[in-house]
Amino acid sequence: MGSPKDELLKPIWHAFTALDLDRSGKVSKSQLKVLSHNLCTLLNVPHDPVALEEHFRDDDEGPVSNQGYMPYLNRFILEKVQGNFDKIEFNKMCWTLCARKNLARNTLLLSDDDAFKVWVIFNFLSEDKYPLVIVPEEIEYLLKKLTEVMGLGWHQEQFEHYKISLDTSWEGLSAWELIELIGSGRFSKGMDRQTVSMAINEVFNELILDVLKQGYMWKKGHKRKNWTERWFVLKPSIISYYVSEDLKDKRGEIILDGNCTVEALPDKDGKKCLFLIKSLEKCFEISASDKKKRQEWIQAIQTTVNLLRLSSPPPHKEARQKRKELRQKLQAEQEELERQMKELQVANENKQKELETVRKQLEEAAARASEEETKRLQTQMELQDRFSLELEREKMVRQKMEEQVAQKSSELEQYLQRVRELEEMYKQLQEALEDEKQARQDEETVRRLQARLLEEESTKRQELEKWHLEQQQTIEVTEAEKQELENQRMMKEHALQVALQQLEQLELDRKEALEQYEEVKKKLEVAANKTKSWKDKVAHHEGLIRLIEPGSKNPHLITNWGPAAFTEAELEQREKSWKGKRGTSEQ
Repeated sequence: MGSPKDELLKPIWHAFTALDLDRSGKVSKSQLKVLSHNLCTLLNVPHDPVALEEHFRDDDEGPVSNQGYMPYLNRFILEKVQGNFDKIEFNKMCWTLCARKNLARNTLLLSDDDAFKVWVIFNFLSEDKYPLVIVPEEIEYLLKKLTEVMGLGWHQEQFEHYKISLDTSWEGLSAWELIELIGSGRFSKGMDRQTVSMAINEVFNELILDVLKQGYMWKKGHKRKNWTERWFVLKPSIISYYVSEDLKDKRGEIILDGNCTVEALPDKDGKKCLFLIKSLEKCFEISASDKKKRQEWIQAIQTTVNLLRLSSPPPHKEARQKRKELRQKLQAEQEELERQMKELQVANENKQKELETVRKQLEEAAARASEEETKRLQTQMELQDRFSLELEREKMVRQKMEEQVAQKSSELEQYLQRVRELEEMYKQLQEALEDEKQARQDEETVRRLQARLLEEESTKRQELEKWHLEQQQTIEVTEAEKQELENQRMMKEHALQVALQQLEQLELDRKEALEQYEEVKKKLEVAANKTKSWKDKVAHHEGLIRLIEPGSKNPHLITNWGPAAFTEAELEQREKSWKGKRGTSEQ
């Protein structure tokens, strides 16, 4: 992924190029002073006018090139950037400088704000080399996202025809060509300007502002406990909520980290589709419009928390980095393939040279054989002439040398036999040469087959290495998941230990309360015994006088002094007791 410094250099490059009016690659020092001052202001970098004047002294001759401006830009501006600046305002300043020169507004269906957002998206997706271009893969990615947001289907064939219609040496589009492509409506299929603007704004929010999800939901207050509708915006480490979607009145935020959790809640307080976000400081109860929206928000927040735990970048930045790495890998493979093709071509040329050498050697051997044949024929002619002379001489002296003639005839027959043998050997030599040519042709065929087999073996080896790398990546992912499960198990074991400790403490508290209860119970029993003993004494000594206790529901007796404090059954019992005591005293 490109560094923040590289991301800042892209808009500055556009601004520098816009100031280069005659396209000479150089800009006047006065314009660079103004540009540097504006950059320091927007990037919240302390402005050093002394260094600026020292670097761009008026006594120096000529304007400054991009390479000459880079040392000052890196040392006094970019290296001091802390990140606490408004990126939109910074991009708008650079956009204002370059759009006036390059943007053709009369043929575009886009507003200036939409063109600005496409320009910022171009800087995000373009390659880290200058002049800046966006490659076909990133153009396809951007157009797919726009058509997806507009609810249209993506037609790959249309994009392939578009690429074919361009130059074969085409490497990508510039920012202004991309704006013209989107503004021409070629891939929006008749959509109105408002729909295209909405799609550009949503893609801009996701790719540039890191907005992972946004929408209206109801939030429960922490003090008054009332429910209020808010516009929620989810970013990689924070959830902000506003009064409305214009983002002008911010009402609060929820800080996300690796310890945050989100879970669904049952319906209550007349609200449905509830879920709870637990952070370190507070818990937030939120109500979505339906179950689908609630599930989408829960998944989005949980994914964000998981990325924070893994210290991973947002999904769109990670996807951009993967696409970039894939392009680099394919480029490296292409360069390796070209290198191998060159090596094969060199080897083929060497083989051709070797074959040419062999062919020349064969031609020389054939020339030598022809010379030998010519010499043999010449020798044969000379022998024939000599034989004719000898025959004439024999005719002249036949009478005298019949024995010699017979001997010479025998020698001639032997010589002719040797000549025939030489002719037969010559024929066999020709056949051997033909066999050698055929063998060399067969050898060339086998060599080509062997080269093709070697190439297929190399291709299969590359596929095996690719599968091996994928297997290693899968193993690494499995190990990471295993480590995460182990961490969760340790956390649950820790929570179980804490719960057991709390349970033991509760058991001790229960035993202590039980002991206190037994002591109180004993005291109550002692007090009840004392009360009962006292009541018996009063009843024994005072007769009908009894303690006032809660009355029963039975009818009460009436005495001369008012309602009696005893029932009729108690009176009868007392009478029997008195009679018994009286009879005992009389005896």
